[in-house]
Amino acid sequence: MFGSLGGAELLLILVLALLLFGPRKLPEIGRTIGRGLSEFRKATTDFKSSLEREVDLDEVKETRDSIADAGRDIKNSIADAGRLDDPGERVAPATAHRSTEDGGAENPSAQPDAPEKRES
Repeated sequence: MFGSLGGAELLLILVLALLLFGPRKLPEIGRTIGRGLSEFRKATTDFKSSLEREVDLDEVKETRDSIADAGRDIKNSIADAGRLDDPGERVAPATAHRSTEDGGAENPSAQPDAPEKRES
């Protein structure tokens, strides 16, 4: 915390402070300095957390914007695909497999059923 200050230097500073301010004022000065450092640390922590929140908020906004852009691109692609179709011609929807009485699926490429011939 003090960098290159050693034990001897700290002791010298404390003795000088004791001589300058006296034994009655020194504890009060120490408490004041401690409170000041505590408030400085708290302010630093608050600033750091608010800065991190802003950065996170910016990332969320960028993500939201990229998702919105992707949605617009998809919407435009669908609209462009609709314009490529002939306006007079309707595209038939895909046919679903119809199930038969026995539970299986009919072959969609099969021809429609022909009338059955009855043998007499």
